[in-house]
Amino acid sequence: MREPTLVQVADSVHLVHGSNTNWVVLSEGDAAVLVDCGYPGDRELLLRSLADIGHAPEAVVALLVTHAHNDHIGSAEHLSRAYGTAVQSHPDEVPHARREFLDQVGVGEVLRNAWRPGVLPWAVHALRSGGTAMTRVTDPQPFPDTAGPLDLPGRPVPVHTPGHTAGHCAYALPQHGILISGDALVTGHPTSRLKGPQLLPVMFDKDRERAVESLGIIEKTAGDVLLPGHGPVHRGSIAQAASRARELAS
Repeated sequence: MREPTLVQVADSVHLVHGSNTNWVVLSEGDAAVLVDCGYPGDRELLLRSLADIGHAPEAVVALLVTHAHNDHIGSAEHLSRAYGTAVQSHPDEVPHARREFLDQVGVGEVLRNAWRPGVLPWAVHALRSGGTAMTRVTDPQPFPDTAGPLDLPGRPVPVHTPGHTAGHCAYALPQHGILISGDALVTGHPTSRLKGPQLLPVMFDKDRERAVESLGIIEKTAGDVLLPGHGPVHRGSIAQAASRARELAS
């Protein structure tokens, strides 16, 4: 059974299930931070999720990007232009967000995998939700390339996990034992028959070898709650979840 759309994970942490992609809301008083924001077609759900938690869109001081695929930054430019929301990512992901290039599965690769269960329904949904739309972010900013938490609500700690894209970044919340893993480690996807911690199917990764190596980085992260970019909340050792995904990948 699918989890409810809005899942409160801690007092100030909510996971939101979009149409096929998750985002996270970190709250601190009247201010909030978004980690990702779904497809372009998820905008109404995104704004409603903020309202349900008690935030106006103007309260979002920053949008942290795990990576700049269309299903994760669909409303980034809208938030930036309409509300002045700062869009921040790992420095290596900034040119990707600006669309100096696009490292995203192409139509040809999807068609070559169309025989796989779930691929065609997923592709139809992606097209309808803006998966091939131009989602350029005009002014993404790199967050400080230093260790430690960002000076933002929730005090998220960036964890560079390249492979899915070169600048993919997870975000740890040590005070809650939580890791927001984006697409470096997921717990389900419409194109996968697997359930539980896993990598996305190979066609989605820019560099599969580095994606597997990044599981080793995640294995070093303490905590017992995983908030993935796709799939339900995983409760249990983050290290063991990454180890399981590594075994499946091999």
